[in-house]
Amino acid sequence: MANIYRNQKLSLTSTADTVLYTVPSNSRAIVKSILIAEDNNASATAKVTLLNASSTVFVIDNLITLAANENKQVISEPLIMEESEVLKVQAASGAVDVVASVLEINREDK
Repeated sequence: MANIYRNQKLSLTSTADTVLYTVPSNSRAIVKSILIAEDNNASATAKVTLLNASSTVFVIDNLITLAANENKQVISEPLIMEESEVLKVQAASGAVDVVASVLEINREDK
């Protein structure tokens, strides 16, 4: 087994639902943190969702509100993700930057 540390990043300026991280089909992952920050000196709102391998949507946080230049930690405990699950972020308004710290556990030593 190989442990791969990842720092997944997004800068969102539109309202599109955007993939932050996808677990490879040969791995599991532990998301240690998801930090979201307002990036345009104005207020912003965002949401974070998890899609399982069957594309069922699970809401992690549906209404993250940020004042100008504010940042927030979205999760307070590690989040376990299974094979092919997807972490998505959507900026409902404003501009936000998102950084997720992920430990990927690869079963094939790659």
